[in-house]
Amino acid sequence: MRITKTYTFEASHALPNHAGKCAGLHGHSYRLEVTVEGALQSDGTAAGMVMDFEDMSRSVRPAAVDRLDHKHLNDVVDNPTCERILVWIWSELIPQLPVLAKLTLWETATSCATLRRGDPETIR
Repeated sequence: MRITKTYTFEASHALPNHAGKCAGLHGHSYRLEVTVEGALQSDGTAAGMVMDFEDMSRSVRPAAVDRLDHKHLNDVVDNPTCERILVWIWSELIPQLPVLAKLTLWETATSCATLRRGDPETIR
């Protein structure tokens, strides 16, 4: 079973290697979808759940969202394309969230990158 929770953050970046308008300083309202997978828990406070959404947030917010929100992403990720930001997020989340299955990062309402467990870019 898989569950997904969505997070948002605001950040700026510039793509110096890009020939288009994104080479200059600009910002986005990012939307991050975090998917975890596992069996339904049979006991405790999360019985009947893969994971409590609050527990997911206790991992995701400090490890990734809070570190990117209202930041200049060039200070965090070299050449911060949507894809490279996503790889960075994966590497930060996987130690705290080993049941991580998929991440999708929306840079605009119509443009996103997706990374799944088993993709060559994922770090376990």
